[in-house]
Amino acid sequence: MTSTIRVGSAPDSWGVWFPDDPHQTPYTRFLDEVVSAGYQWIELGPFGYLPTDPAQLLDELGSRGLKLSAGTVFEHLHRDDAWDAVWSQIEDVAQLTAAVGGDHVVVIPEMWRDPATGAVLEDRVLSDDQWRRKTDGMNQLGRAMFEKYGVRAQYHPHADSHVDTEEHIYRFLENTDPEFVNLCLDTGHVSYCGGDNLAIITGHPERIGYLHLKQVDEDVRAKVAADDLPFGEAVRLGAMTEPPRGIPDMPPLLEAVADLGIDIFAIVEQDMYPCAVDTPLPIATRTRKYLGSCGIPAVGFS
Repeated sequence: MTSTIRVGSAPDSWGVWFPDDPHQTPYTRFLDEVVSAGYQWIELGPFGYLPTDPAQLLDELGSRGLKLSAGTVFEHLHRDDAWDAVWSQIEDVAQLTAAVGGDHVVVIPEMWRDPATGAVLEDRVLSDDQWRRKTDGMNQLGRAMFEKYGVRAQYHPHADSHVDTEEHIYRFLENTDPEFVNLCLDTGHVSYCGGDNLAIITGHPERIGYLHLKQVDEDVRAKVAADDLPFGEAVRLGAMTEPPRGIPDMPPLLEAVADLGIDIFAIVEQDMYPCAVDTPLPIATRTRKYLGSCGIPAVGFS
C-alpha cells in the first residue's frame, strides 16, 4: 500500500501562539502568505485567531484555495474536576473543525510551567493517579469528539508538559485506546526532549495518526538541558530551526512514515513566537522547497 504525506503549515510557523496578540501576524496576512509559500493545508491555530464563524472561515479558506486539516486544543485532564472545562474548549474547536471539513483535533497537554514567564505552575511529575485520570480522560474525550463531531483526537506530546519524553509517550500510548486516541508525532518536541522519532514510528506504527514537522537546534537544546530553561525562552533563543539545520534528519523520518502505507497530514509547525512579521514567509517557502527535495515520492502539497 502506498502512502500519501500531505504537507501543510500552521499559524505557529507565523509566530502565532495566542488568539489575539498585537505582536502576531494578522490572520489575513497569514492566509495570504501560506498560499504564497506553496501550501494548501493549514490548521486553526489558537481558537479565535482565525474566524470562528464557519461560513466566514469557509469563505476565507475557499477564496484562497486553502483547506483545513485540524484544530488544536490544550488539556489538563490529570487535574481534579477538569472534564467540563476541557470539554467546553474541545466542543468549540471540534465543532468548527468539522464544519469546515477538518477530520482531526490535535490535543496538547498543558505545560507545568508558564511558557512566557517560566513560572512553575505545578509539579513536573504526575502521580500514578494523575496519569490514570489523564489517560482515562483522553479515552473519554477521544470517543466523545468522534461520536459527536466525527473528528479524530491526535495527541501531541509537548516540551514542559507531563507527556514529553519518549518514556512518557510510551506510557501514554499503552494506556489509551487506539480506536479513539492516536499520536500527533511532533518531530521537534520529541527531539527537544531527547527522544528518538524513528524508534517511536517503528515501535508503534499503528498509533501514528498525524505529524508536526520541525527541527531542533542542537546547540540551543544543549543549553536548555544544562540550564533547565523554560520552553518559551528556548523558542526565543531559536530552539526550533528550519530544516535542514537541525535534528531530526528529515529524509529518513519521512521515508519511515511513507513505509507505513497510510495517508497522513504532516504540518510544518516551527515555533517562532515572537517574531517580526516579515520573518516567516521566506522560511516557510524554503522549508516547503526543502521537504519537496527530500526524494520521498509520498510527500505532496495538495
